[in-house]
Amino acid sequence: MALRTVSRRGLAGLSRNGGGLGLGLGLVTVRGLKTFTLPDLPYDYGALVPYISGEIMQLHHQKHHQTYVTNFNNALEHLDQAMAKGHSPTIVKLQSAIKFNGGGHINHSVFWKNLTPVREGGGEPPKGSLARAVENQFGSLDSLIQKVNVEGAALQGSGWVWLALDKDQKRLSIETTFNQDPLVAKGSSYVLLLGIDVWEHAYYLQYKNVRPDYLKNIWKVINWKYASDVYEKECP
Repeated sequence: MALRTVSRRGLAGLSRNGGGLGLGLGLVTVRGLKTFTLPDLPYDYGALVPYISGEIMQLHHQKHHQTYVTNFNNALEHLDQAMAKGHSPTIVKLQSAIKFNGGGHINHSVFWKNLTPVREGGGEPPKGSLARAVENQFGSLDSLIQKVNVEGAALQGSGWVWLALDKDQKRLSIETTFNQDPLVAKGSSYVLLLGIDVWEHAYYLQYKNVRPDYLKNIWKVINWKYASDVYEKECP
């Protein structure tokens, strides 16, 4: 079926642009269709306290991320039906839902890996070649963090702020995307190292409308080991 062919191609590209280690998108086959499932978190909901509350993590994962997964699967099923019928208007109409909900699934699947409890290394600075790249390009890790926070705080509405490797330019890049647009939408040369969700649902219950405080504290649980591993693989 056409959908399965498209899914395989899409996943190959997403794996590369999501960091090269695989996104853990939870792909399964149901009734001949490939569908996606909500990935388990690699830690307990309360493991990131006091920087991110357990209530936020549970709602963010079980409600928000699950909704993206459900709507993504529904859109893909409708796409499969429309493709089988050769109904071009429906195929075109579904693209926005696929991008939004598929992007939400991709982004959150990586976001959970970008975080880790303090007792498991959360907040520990990057090492190796990524540490050297940060030092060479930004002067210091603190300078990089400040620049990411400025971009994240300035982003109007909802979206994401990313640290990426631009493989074409062979340098680190700070990028933002609106809504649930995944980083790959900005270009295939970008390899995602880490991303921070700046939708209000990621912080409002704890930080209210003070996004800068959330951005300041989330670095205490950032998983730099994950980012370093991706960087080492993509830029040895």
